[in-house]
Amino acid sequence: MARRPAVRHGPQTAAHDRVESGGPEGSSSMSDIYGPGARGSVSRTGAAPEPSAGPYALADPWGPDGDDGRGGKKPRGSGGGWSGAGGRWWVWVGRAILWAFIVVVLVNGIRAPFQRFTSPNASGPARTATDKRSQFPSAAASAYALQFTGVYLNYDQRTAADREKQLQSFLPDGADAQFGWNGAGQLRLQSVQVAGVDPRDANNAIVTLLAKTQSTWFQLAVPVYAKDGAMVVSGRPALLPAPARAALPQTGNPERDTALEGELQQPLEGFFKAYGSGDTVALSRFSDRSSITGLGGSVAFARLREIIAPTGGANERAITATVDWQIPPADPKGQAGELEQTYELTVVKKDGTWYVRDLNGSTQPTGS
Repeated sequence: MARRPAVRHGPQTAAHDRVESGGPEGSSSMSDIYGPGARGSVSRTGAAPEPSAGPYALADPWGPDGDDGRGGKKPRGSGGGWSGAGGRWWVWVGRAILWAFIVVVLVNGIRAPFQRFTSPNASGPARTATDKRSQFPSAAASAYALQFTGVYLNYDQRTAADREKQLQSFLPDGADAQFGWNGAGQLRLQSVQVAGVDPRDANNAIVTLLAKTQSTWFQLAVPVYAKDGAMVVSGRPALLPAPARAALPQTGNPERDTALEGELQQPLEGFFKAYGSGDTVALSRFSDRSSITGLGGSVAFARLREIIAPTGGANERAITATVDWQIPPADPKGQAGELEQTYELTVVKKDGTWYVRDLNGSTQPTGS
């Protein structure tokens, strides 16, 4: 007869093996193996004894919660398996979320450098070119081109040698000594200012100047090469037309506060009179800040021509005022001229009195 496999471990397994295989006496009782209180007996060929509350009794780990496997109760929270299906479900959800996070991190970590090294970077060359243009010494090149233009646009056939000598400081080796002038005629530069700089790279730029000779306005484009602090006019300049006259946009007339305009007439007349003369004591009676110092007597107040006060707050407004200034003549016996000018002012009301807080030029179109 085949022996039953011993599927238990420990003292109980050994006891069963001894009972089933038989000892020297041929049979053993339950009390011999399980101790006093064990029920029944086991013969060599008998059935396995029913577990009892002996010293080797084990609780059923798969019993109901609180069942110690012997009909008794075990403490809540004691070890031994899952308490229910809900716990297993949350564990699997947690694992799924963790793996999803790991996959996202890995995919992004692999994709980012791959895209950076393989995808065409359209902004790279443009950014590099911009960086190089920003390295060009625009301020120094502007001053250099301004000095060059003072020589280039002043020529006289009677003093051609002097012009040639002065141009040598600006021209590259091997250039025409008169830099394109045929040596005839006369040209006199009346005024010149830098209009802008257009860097092409770190070493080359076009400096544009606004110039006036006699009654003609025009622009002059001067190519300048610069490196390590040294400069040279790298090519022949080019004449360009003067900036075109722009057409002002049509703007609607704001709703005006005529009552405030009348109220401001007297304090603004006093303010501009003190502003033209530079009388700081008088200015302090009409202005809200001591930073307004005036024109120091370079002009004299003639009249306050117009005030435009749009509707707004009760204690602060942004207004425009047009003033006529008398300009002292160069000849003390001559007649003074007048200039009409427009200002933008911020006025504030304190204790029932209006004061000028700020004064600037105005962007309002003429006649508005």
